[in-house]
Amino acid sequence: MTSIGILLVVVGLLMEFGGKFLPFGHLPGDIHITSGHGSFYFPIVTCVVICIILRNH
Repeated sequence: MTSIGILLVVVGLLMEFGGKFLPFGHLPGDIHITSGHGSFYFPIVTCVVICIILRNH
């Protein structure tokens, strides 16, 4: 159970600080809508890629 927690922390840190080096969170197909009242961002393709990576391990 501890290894899952560590893995989630590492993935979170990569998504937060690894954006300069890895394209996670900004892949083609991620939904980003901006209007005058605000913005909405849903990284659907990033979620699918992470699920595929985690499922294979």
